Amino acid sequence: MTPGPLPSVDVPDPRRQAGPPGCAPLPTRLGAATPGPDDPMAVVVAGPAGAGRREVIAGLLGIDSATLAVPAGSNLLVQHAEKATRAAYVPGYRQPHAYGADPMATGPALARPPRRVELSLPDPLLRHFAVVDTPDTGTLGVAGGRVLRDAVGRAGALLFVISADQAFSAAELHLLAEMARARVEVFFAVTPGTTGWTASADGPAAEATGPSARRLDPVSVSIEAHRAALLAAVPALTPARWFPARRAELPHLRRALVGWAADEGLRRGSASPPVPPGAHGRVPVLAGVEPGELADRIDRGSRACARRIRQHLALELANIHLRVVQEIVFGVGCAGLPQMLDRELEALSLLATAQCDEAVRGLVDAAAARVFGAPLAEGVRGRIAHAVRCSLADHPDGRELDRVLLVTSTAGVAALTGEGALDALAGLPGGQRDEMLPPVGVALNGGCWQHWRATRPVLGPARAARGRTRTVPRGVPPLRGDPSLADRGARRCCRPRHPACLTTARAHRDPGSRTRPGRVTTAAAVFRFIGSPDPVARWGAWRLHRLRRSRRRTPKRCRSPTGRG
Repeated sequence: MTPGPLPSVDVPDPRRQAGPPGCAPLPTRLGAATPGPDDPMAVVVAGPAGAGRREVIAGLLGIDSATLAVPAGSNLLVQHAEKATRAAYVPGYRQPHAYGADPMATGPALARPPRRVELSLPDPLLRHFAVVDTPDTGTLGVAGGRVLRDAVGRAGALLFVISADQAFSAAELHLLAEMARARVEVFFAVTPGTTGWTASADGPAAEATGPSARRLDPVSVSIEAHRAALLAAVPALTPARWFPARRAELPHLRRALVGWAADEGLRRGSASPPVPPGAHGRVPVLAGVEPGELADRIDRGSRACARRIRQHLALELANIHLRVVQEIVFGVGCAGLPQMLDRELEALSLLATAQCDEAVRGLVDAAAARVFGAPLAEGVRGRIAHAVRCSLADHPDGRELDRVLLVTSTAGVAALTGEGALDALAGLPGGQRDEMLPPVGVALNGGCWQHWRATRPVLGPARAARGRTRTVPRGVPPLRGDPSLADRGARRCCRPRHPACLTTARAHRDPGSRTRPGRVTTAAAVFRFIGSPDPVARWGAWRLHRLRRSRRRTPKRCRSPTGRG
C-alpha cells in the first residue's frame, strides 16, 4: 500500500467530510490590506536612500526638512492639528513621549527607537490627508516590505521618490508590482541626483546633433527613462502619474494629491454607508436549533482554527529564524539584529491578527447560518461583534487578550496591558476596529534592544596591521596572542556544528585560503570566535584559549621511568 499525499497546512483537503466543523481558509501571507471605513486617508512616501524624500515632503508642506528628522527605522506621521506638536510612540510605554516640534528640539533619550513619530502641523494640505514617511526601501528587508504593503493598502496612496541617478532595485519592483495589483493610487516623484539632471540625459541628448536638432529637456529625459524602465518590469503601472521634484512643479503634485483625496473620500463613503442594512430591527431565527449543539460546534471549530493558526505561525517563525541567521552570518552581524527582529515581529503580529480575524469571522458566519438560515447582513454581523466585545470586556479572562507581548533580553516575554499599549506598536494607526478580538502585538523591549546594540570597539590582532577596528559584544574579553589559537579555539568551541566554526574550519582545511602562516583570509577572519553571533560559543572558545595559554606556560613533566624520554 502506497501512502497518500500529506495534507497541506494552508490548503483545505477536498476529501474531508463536511460533517465535522473545520476552519475557513486563512491568509498565509501579508499583502496590501483593504482600508476600513474609519481608517484615515494618508499618502505613504517611500523610496531608496539618498532620493530626497524629506525634501519633497518639506516642499509640499512648506517647512524645513530638519523638522522631519526621526530615528533610523521609525515612521514619521505628519497630520493636521491647530498647534504644532511632536510625540514619539515607543513599544513598552502606554503614553507617548512628547517634545518640541521645532528643528532644534531634542528628542527624548529612549532605550529603543519608536515605532512611529507623530508630527502635528497646522497646514491646510493635511486636512485632506496625512503624510507618512517610511524608512529607506533598501533597509526594510522581507518583513519591512510586508509591513509597508499593509500600511499602503490601509492608507490608499503611495508616493515613490527616486533620484535621477538611481535605478529601481528588485525589491522595489516587487513592492510596486504588489501595489499595482491592489486598489492603491501610485504617484512618482523624480528628484535631481548628486550630479543634477544632466547625468541621465547625456546619452539621449548626444544623439541629437546638428544645427536643426531640438534641444532635449534633461528633466523630461530622466523621467521618461525611469518610466520606461519601470513599465518594462511592471506594465500595470502605466496609469501612474510622474512629477519632477522641482519647486515650480510641486504645486502640480499638491493638486494631484488633493484630487485623489477627494475621489477616495467619496469612494470610501459610498462603499460603507453610515447605517448598514440589518443594523436595526428583528432578525428571524430558525426553529429547532439546540444551543448545546451549536456551542459544541463553535468550540470544535475554534480549536481547529487555533491549531491551524499555530501551524502557520510555527512555519513563519522557522522562516524568521532562517532570515535572522543569514543576517547575522552574512549581513551586518549582531548590530543589525534588533531592528530586523523588531520588524519581523511587527509583520508576524499583523499576520496573526489577520488570521485570527478571518477565523473568528468564519466561525460567526457558520454559526449564524445555522441559526438564521441565511447569509449575514453587514448590520447583523456588526451587532454580533459588538455583543461579543462587550462579553469579553466583562469576562475575567477576556482582559488578558488586550495586551502587548515584549521580548526581553533573557529570551522571555513580558506582558503589558492598559489603554495605549497597543497603539504604541502601530507604525500607521488606523481607525476603530470592528472586529471581535483585539489585535496581536509583539515587539522588542528596550533592554533586549540594548543587549544586542551595546558594543565596544576592539582592535583585533589580525587587523591591527591594517588599522581597522571591530566590535565585540559586551561581556566578551578581547583576544590577545596568536590569531591561529583563536581560529583553533573557534573550531573546537562547545558547539561544533555552529556556522561560524564550520566556516573557520573550512578555511583552515583549504590550503588556498591561507595567505601566510598565522593569518587567514578576510572572509574567514570575520567568523573568528570573538565575532561569533552565539555568546555560548564565544565563551567556550575563550575559556579553551585561556586553558591552552596556561598549559603552555606550565613546564611539561617527563613521563619516562628513566627520566630521558
